Amino acid sequence: MPPQDGLAVVTRDLHVSYRVYASRALNLRTLWNRRGRGREFREIKAVQGVSLQADKGEAIGVVGRNGSGKSTLLQAIAGLLPATSGSVFASSQPTLLGVGAALQPNLSGRRNIELGCLALGMSRTEVDEEMDDIIEFSGLEEFIDLPLRAYSSGMRARLQFSIATAIQPEILLIDEALAVGDDIFKVRSERRIQELLNGAGTVFLVSHALGVIRDVCTRVIWIERGEAIEDGEPESVLAAYQAFSKQQANGS
Repeated sequence: MPPQDGLAVVTRDLHVSYRVYASRALNLRTLWNRRGRGREFREIKAVQGVSLQADKGEAIGVVGRNGSGKSTLLQAIAGLLPATSGSVFASSQPTLLGVGAALQPNLSGRRNIELGCLALGMSRTEVDEEMDDIIEFSGLEEFIDLPLRAYSSGMRARLQFSIATAIQPEILLIDEALAVGDDIFKVRSERRIQELLNGAGTVFLVSHALGVIRDVCTRVIWIERGEAIEDGEPESVLAAYQAFSKQQANGS
């Protein structure tokens, strides 16, 4: 059942688990002791019972420590990871933008723009018409015909964001992709996100850069051990998260 009018994303008691298998590098004694048994694995419960509703035009920051389940949550919303139980509904196909987004390292930035935009559903004519604007927005004019493998992580992030927002997606999921950009591009990307929100788009932003969360987001969800600990106004949620992080750092 799709979300009601005005809603972009709904998750209901969402659980996502996966298995991490033991290393294949086992010595002879270990193999003998484990004969007749399958490979050992550990089940990781990455998301545990998260229920949320995201309105159209809403910018939601997602914060939490490394390994807390933030990225897994976004991948589940994007449909890239199946729910172990519970459900995810979206009003349109979400676009996930992460630092590990798939680009072709042996192809030029220009060719990656072509392929990326075609994959987003643009026609070749539209790609040709938008190419100069995408390159200008990325700020990579002098590097655009070099192979992607020559780009820094920040340059790749700028290219990825420029491609992903070329069509103004209705639901944009950003996983740390802004954290590696320079200050000038962060300003540009924040403006582009605001344009998206003004057009009733919906943004989820995962970032350890809490300043960016404060500047961009109208709501923050704090994820800890796969659970949504707090969900509300940015200042109060971020204050609680920072206090918790300080306690953990002090060992209390």
